[in-house]
Amino acid sequence: MTTAASRRPIPDLVDVEELFADPEFADPSISPDGTRIAYLAPHRGRRNVWVRGIDQDHDAAVPVTHDTRRGITGYYWTDDPRFLLYRQDTDGDEDWHLYRVDLADPQLPAVDLTPLDPGSRVFAVDPETTVPGTVIAWMNPRPLFVDVFRIDVTTGETTPLVERTDPTETFYVDRTGRATWFLSRDADGTHEISAADPDTGTRRRLHRVGGPEHPLGMLLVPLPDGSALLGDYQHPDGLIGDDLQLVRLDRETGERTVVAAVEGHSLDTLSAAVDTLPPTYFADRRTGEPIAARFTGDRPVIVPLDPRFAEVQAALEKLSDGVLGWVQSDLAGRRWIATFVHDRDPGTTWLYDHVSGEARLLFGGRPQPDPADLAPMTPVGFPARDGLPLHGFLTLPVGVEPAGLPLVLLVHGGPWMHDTWGYNKAVQFLANRGYAVLQVNFRGSTGYGRRHLTAAIGEFAGAMHDDLIDAVDWAIARGYADPDRIAIVGGSYGGYAALVGVTVTPDRFAAAVDYVGISDLANFLATLPPFVRANMTNNWIAYVGDPDDPAQLADMRRRSPITMVDRIRTPLLVAQGANDVRVVQAESDNIVAPLRERGVPVEYIVAEDEGHGFENPENQVALFRAIERHLAEHLGGRRA
Repeated sequence: MTTAASRRPIPDLVDVEELFADPEFADPSISPDGTRIAYLAPHRGRRNVWVRGIDQDHDAAVPVTHDTRRGITGYYWTDDPRFLLYRQDTDGDEDWHLYRVDLADPQLPAVDLTPLDPGSRVFAVDPETTVPGTVIAWMNPRPLFVDVFRIDVTTGETTPLVERTDPTETFYVDRTGRATWFLSRDADGTHEISAADPDTGTRRRLHRVGGPEHPLGMLLVPLPDGSALLGDYQHPDGLIGDDLQLVRLDRETGERTVVAAVEGHSLDTLSAAVDTLPPTYFADRRTGEPIAARFTGDRPVIVPLDPRFAEVQAALEKLSDGVLGWVQSDLAGRRWIATFVHDRDPGTTWLYDHVSGEARLLFGGRPQPDPADLAPMTPVGFPARDGLPLHGFLTLPVGVEPAGLPLVLLVHGGPWMHDTWGYNKAVQFLANRGYAVLQVNFRGSTGYGRRHLTAAIGEFAGAMHDDLIDAVDWAIARGYADPDRIAIVGGSYGGYAALVGVTVTPDRFAAAVDYVGISDLANFLATLPPFVRANMTNNWIAYVGDPDDPAQLADMRRRSPITMVDRIRTPLLVAQGANDVRVVQAESDNIVAPLRERGVPVEYIVAEDEGHGFENPENQVALFRAIERHLAEHLGGRRA
């Protein structure tokens, strides 16, 4: 089974500190007037925001934030060229605040525009508003209710715009800050979409959509003409399809027309789960109108929705053999910044002038590690034991015959998200250490159709786990994997899957890694933040069970690794953030303690300055050094 990858020499070991260091250039954006670029880069040992002129390089850039505790992940231009905003929490507790920095004097301390009490946070910010000098923010100063506010960027004055009366209801505001669309929910979880008169508040119900097929809520985008775009499985003729399409809903007639659809592919809604992932759609910065949509595939598919952007997209795609990940222009739509996704490259970013046709590489071209030493991510597919088609990705170590390899089954979180083609540090690290890496979009993953998604209802620790075992069996049958050297590794839901793997099928895995994973489904649901609980009908309650129902609670306990902990004999590594508000530390403590009492090998890492996932580079390095040791000892891969 000789392949091109196996004919290449075995690359040197990638340095873990180098691989998991903060990127030198990330999350770039262009100022509204097109004269400056902002981006994230290391400063004072953490990821901070830098700003430079459109024609300048990093040597001329200025760091405008100075965080030394935790890297910044999200920032915003404002319509005032003097101010830039960013969100930050404390050590991963997700109590996000909105801060302002003065670009005229970036050494001044940042100003907290949202001095909220603990337990309240800034969920989202929209700087594109019709009221100059302000932004619109979604916050919950009332812990159970996420309301909408207007914030004056200069003074910090906060004005309520829309106050939520029902915590299970979602409303959407236009750029004036008026609520124009409402998404409510019946007792059975069915969504009802209504258009609202922004002056009187009168609502008109236009569309009903099933609930569990939208576990993270519906994609609904108000448009400048008053209509809305939504992700919908229901065709305009009323038939329910399998692919998630992009549909326009007329607010006057309720008529629905398909805006974008790709046969056999669904809208890619990854950004609904993690807002730092590539967006479902690109928007015109001036109007907010979507100009392109992303669909799931072996490689993501970008469908232009606007004729002018189709020209821009065609020009941009000549610059890279990757897939457009993030795109943004200035207000005039002349200058564009585009970052491409690639499986062996952390990303190249280009500045493109649509008037002159000129393009300039802003970052990329000489990444470390060298892409030539990294492993390609190959799409694979196979049926589950009940015939459900499964899709995934196989990454094989470079320079090694792809036969009888130690294999890492790497399970994604959510579970309502999906693995996708692109650069993944963990995947490349494991492949570099000599492991075949298999990622499978088990049932319940988004992006592969309604049937695939809803087939997970009631199947935690059931058919969802069977899918993972079927994937391993496929890799063994194809000769890729040594059946005696299989590990299961995952974070969040993936951590739960790892614990299920070593309890439900304790003989299948030679090692396991549980990273911020759930061990007790009932305790997990009971300890979620209060504002989350009102919106669990179509996800955790529909898919796992209602903890208020004694029979369903008992079933949840049967599906919880904590009730099967006595079956664990697989060497286990557990990693947990002390400030995790999604999967609290007790979920890991309660697994580790009885294992240690029984003498089962378990290494436990608790990061005191992290939450639901490790962000700070030194913690990522410590985690992957531990994973390297753990897997090398029990599977026999390479280690430094």
